Order: sequence, then C-alpha cells, then structure tokens
Amino acid sequence: MSEFPVTRYVCSGDVNIAYQVVGEGPLDLLWVPGWVSNIEYSWEEPPIRRFLKRLSSFGRLIFFDKRGTGLSDRVSDSALPTLEQRMDDVRAVLDAAGSERAAILGTSEGSVMSIVFAATFPERTTALVIFGGFAKRLWAEDYPWAPTAGQRQHFFDAIQRGWGGVVDLDTLAPSSIGDERFREGWATYLRRSASPGAALALARMNTSIDVRAVLPAVHVPTLVLHRTGDLDVNVAEGRYIARHIDGAKFVELPGNDHLFYAGDTDTLIDEVEEFLTGVRHTAERERMLATVLFTDIVKSTEIAADLGDRRWRDLLDRHNSFVRREISRFNGREIKTTGDGFLVTFDGPARAVRCALALCHGARALGIDLRAGLHTGECEIMGNDVGGVSVHIAARVVAEANPSEVLVSSTVRDLVIGSGLRFRSRGKGTLKGVPGEWELLAVENQ
Repeated sequence: MSEFPVTRYVCSGDVNIAYQVVGEGPLDLLWVPGWVSNIEYSWEEPPIRRFLKRLSSFGRLIFFDKRGTGLSDRVSDSALPTLEQRMDDVRAVLDAAGSERAAILGTSEGSVMSIVFAATFPERTTALVIFGGFAKRLWAEDYPWAPTAGQRQHFFDAIQRGWGGVVDLDTLAPSSIGDERFREGWATYLRRSASPGAALALARMNTSIDVRAVLPAVHVPTLVLHRTGDLDVNVAEGRYIARHIDGAKFVELPGNDHLFYAGDTDTLIDEVEEFLTGVRHTAERERMLATVLFTDIVKSTEIAADLGDRRWRDLLDRHNSFVRREISRFNGREIKTTGDGFLVTFDGPARAVRCALALCHGARALGIDLRAGLHTGECEIMGNDVGGVSVHIAARVVAEANPSEVLVSSTVRDLVIGSGLRFRSRGKGTLKGVPGEWELLAVENQ
C-alpha cells in the first residue's frame, strides 16, 4: 500500500464526493466517518493511519468524505445534506468503487446513516458494525441518555469560540488530553475537515436526528461496539441500538474515549475483524425499509357519476399517466393501482413527500383533488407487492387527509430533518387497527 492512496471523485447528484479504496481481501468494507473528516489528512495522523491500515488488512476498505466536509464539495450551510442525500452518496461511492455489497462500519454520527442505509438497502449490505453510535442526539423522556438541549448548546458555543484549536477533546478523547501531539493533530484534523460555519451547522443538524423507528427494520448481521465510559455518547445508547436490532451482538469495551482512533484501538478492531471475517453472504431479505405513499381521488364516486363511464375512464387514464410520470421523476416504485389511487414505495422519505406534493398540485390541472398519506417503516416483500403493518399505517394516514393535503406520520417527519420540508401538526390520535397513538402532520406548501 502506498503511503498516500489516490483520492478519486464521484458525482452524486450535482455534488462531487471524494473517496479512497485501499487494501485487498475477500470482503468490501465501507467506513462511514462521524461528524467531519478529511480522507487525505487521515493518513498524516499516525493513530488514524494505523486504524485505516488495520481495517484494510482484512478487506478492501472504501471510505469517503461526506458532502460538505473534507475534500468533497462544500455545500451551503443553509442546505446541508439530508439522510436521504447521504445515502445517495454512499451508493454513488460503492458504485464507483465497483462494490455490489459491502459491510458498513459507522462510527459516531456515521452510525445514523449506516443504520438507515442497512435497513433501506439490505441487498447491498453484508453486515453492519456500529461504534460509539446513537439513535437520537437529544434528550427525551423515553431516551434519557442523550445530551440535553443545554449541553448541546454548550458544544455549539465551544465550536464558535474555539474552532481552529482543540475543541471538546476532554470529552471525545480524555485519555489523550495530555498528549500535545495528539492535541495538535486533532486541531489540524478539524480545520482541514470543515469550516467553522459548516461544523456548527452540521452539529446543529445532527442534534435533530432520530432514527429509533428504523432500528427494528435492520435485518443484516449487526455488531454494536461501545466503550463503557464514553463521555460523549453514553454506553446506554449502544445498548439501546443493540436491543432494538433483531439478533444484534453487543460488545462493551473498556475505556472512556469516544474517538475511534483514541485509546485501545487494537481491541476495537479485533472485534470488528472477528465479526466480519466470519460473515457469509446472505440471501436478499424478504423485508425492507421503505416510505409508503397512498393516493386517492377525492369524491371519485361522485365525479364518475357526473361524467359518465367514458369520460370518467378518459379522466382516469390522464390521471394515471400524470401520476406515473411524477413517480418516475422522483424515483418511486409503483406497486399497484387501488381503483382511483396508487400505492407507491420510495427508498427516500423526502423524495416521497415531494412527489406527493407534486401530485396534489398537478392534479388540480386535471380538475380533480388528490389526497396523499405517507409512512416510513418495514415492509414485507411479496413478489411484486408489499404488505405489513407499515403499509396498513400509510393507508390509514391517507384516509385522514383532507382534499389536496399531504399527510404524514411523525416517523416520516423525523427522517427528513434538514430537508427544508415544513409540517403542521394535526395532533395525536388513534388509527383504526393500529396500536397506540399516532401524531399526523400536514406538509405545508413549499
């Protein structure tokens, strides 16, 4: 292996993503870094270089700088990448690297994207490994281990005051706080990874993330690693992730460092290597995570009676052609028609919501009103059809929608944080045949 591997670029949408591929081996391993990164400077830092060399010793290591960080294209601080866009970036990198399937290693904030990717694209994920990960970044009564809003604000203030220097190292790597070389390296790593504005904007965005609802939809072999004394992400958060992913293995490591390359990295990588080198390629799962969209024509029975059979059929044909064009434009998958509506799935919730908005807006030109309902969850694959509770929930959501309204479950809202989409709560209530209370939200016109 050369000292500095070649950095390549792949276009994801209109953004260039910097990536590297190093090593050889029987498996592909994609590393998704945390908050910020710089793939070239990583080789200049001895502890990170050792980490990368060790990973590439038992597999072909693929890693990249997320958009807005490192050597990838900068993006506006007001238009930061959504989880959906970041998943598109992962797919673009895998495709460019010639990898059909890879084990995904997510560290820190990279765990969030890794979890959603593994659930959404099980056919491209041989295994999932999480280190120092979290499912939610802000305290809640049912997730009491995360930082409070005040603690996160303290971190934001530290970024604003101290970017360019040693930021938060006493929390992220307390074992190295007295190592001047490590301190200097950390400060340089931050400077080369992101601008102060981008670092702050990304930190704020990450605070809004909540992927708890996605965890049960992960169905690939999963290893969750967490250090007992992690001061940045409480070990209870690692236990929570492992508990909510069926069959996940949880390994608690000694130490209080959050950074992957601080402290005892050998034991950490030993666990990763043992887990991954024993993985066998599994058949495609019969379940997947998807955003389900239902639409229907408001007052279709009355309209059909007024128009008569022939004119109604002509209107329905125009409606169907229009809907299919929009589904294609937003990369949806038509599952079936439901008389005067459609059942469609998407691999990204923001695309699904925007498609629904376009459908409701465009239908007015045909002289009709549509309503749309969306939910994101685990679906059962039944040939060319889909089923399961998530499909049932989406059907109940559309039934509650008003004419020309796009109504979504709170799960959809939680997964599109940072997308620019705006919502208005319709309050909590019950859905027929679905346990518990559900918050529904109307999407505001963009």
